[in-house]
Amino acid sequence: MSKRNTPQRRHNILSLLNERGEVSVDELAKRFDTSEVTVRKDLAALESNGLLLRRYGGAVTLPHELISDHGQPISPYKLAIAKAGVARIREHARIIIDSGSTTAAMIPQLGQQPGLVVMTNSLHVASALSELEHEPVLLMTGGTWDPHSESFQGQVAEQVLRSYDFDQLFIGADGIDLNRGTTTFNELLGLSRVMAEVSREVIVMVESDKVGRRIPNLELPWGSVHTLITDDRLAPEAREQIEARGITLICAAVS
Repeated sequence: MSKRNTPQRRHNILSLLNERGEVSVDELAKRFDTSEVTVRKDLAALESNGLLLRRYGGAVTLPHELISDHGQPISPYKLAIAKAGVARIREHARIIIDSGSTTAAMIPQLGQQPGLVVMTNSLHVASALSELEHEPVLLMTGGTWDPHSESFQGQVAEQVLRSYDFDQLFIGADGIDLNRGTTTFNELLGLSRVMAEVSREVIVMVESDKVGRRIPNLELPWGSVHTLITDDRLAPEAREQIEARGITLICAAVS
């Protein structure tokens, strides 16, 4: 295919991937009569738009947490927040990625971060990390499976976390109470608080429409939060209130 047919070829790649769940670079190069270099560029472009996840020698469909409830690719706002989160990770960092679609959106970019050690309580996050071409060292909490959050919780998970120390925690929230901190519908709060205790920097990642949403269960009080990453739709009044608490506030713009 010629260069002007690139959009059509990428559309066809996605169709084939959705049909099979997995495709290889070699197969795609032969199918579309193009070079493997071109196919890799196609896959990189599709991954950057949140449409697939590259793995060694090809690509796979997005894990559950990287797809919205309506079966569509994750929102551009979450992708912008995820990109801003990855930009804060240093080489050879030890990080925790909590379960959730916004934190999981970081995963496609983590394969380019040298020497990472990543702890998670999410099977979906662990599976996606293992598919990266340059996968980080992966640690899992284990524990009691919670179907509501689709993650491991409980005392075993907490004990495992306390055996380590981490540079950063990346965690989402169901809501941000401007007076109290992060809030959640989930009543299992212990693990999130232990994650914060064992991390030098706690980074909360939420879309701006969750800021000001009041939910009964307080997850992390403002005193446990260092950084909040959201999108640039955040109202000026909310920005002022958050920054007044000494929180590092990042409002990511959609590129």
